[in-house]
Amino acid sequence: MYKIWINKSRLILCKEAELPKLRTKHTIDLESRYIGKVKSLFSFIDLLEKSNRNKCVVIYSKHFKSLKSDFKGLYKTVKAAGGLVIDQSGNGLFIFKRGYWDLPKGKIDEGETQEVAAIREVEEETGVSNVKLIKRLCKTRHTYKTPSGKRAIKLTYWFLMSTQHQDLIPQVEEDIEKVEWIQPKSLLLGEYPFYHNLKKVVSNYLKNLPN
Repeated sequence: MYKIWINKSRLILCKEAELPKLRTKHTIDLESRYIGKVKSLFSFIDLLEKSNRNKCVVIYSKHFKSLKSDFKGLYKTVKAAGGLVIDQSGNGLFIFKRGYWDLPKGKIDEGETQEVAAIREVEEETGVSNVKLIKRLCKTRHTYKTPSGKRAIKLTYWFLMSTQHQDLIPQVEEDIEKVEWIQPKSLLLGEYPFYHNLKKVVSNYLKNLPN
């Protein structure tokens, strides 16, 4: 199974045998069998890029590896790393840019490990220091267009981190308007405009907290 976000819509590629389980887990707005015509994938991508009407779309095939390979072949893959940083009071470190709250992240440089890149990006984008990496949380995928107009998939590896509450400095050259300590649960409750694909990161952190 392969899950990716295109704008505010979740696209799931899967084996035909996985359909029954998906139907019980998700409210699927549109599903289609893939018969090997790459042009049909372009049609779904174009649909999701232009409209958020379909919140969950599923494309399935008996030949899942071919489906996944054909889809990924339409994009350039960019690997990134980032983190959810928690202070001693349980607040999370969030950045605000382009109208949404976000988590600090960035491209993995050549020769960097995911862990090193995640800490570097968090420190650069927020001005925080003395960050300690705790564990890996999950990975997410979302599409975007490069400055040249080419389609790309950002594959981001997310880590849970900790540090002491401290003053923050937004990296304004990255269009970050502000950085704040916020209770993570409030992002899931819709109290702040928050990217849908990042809810998985926050949820993975919260579900492991003691009751």
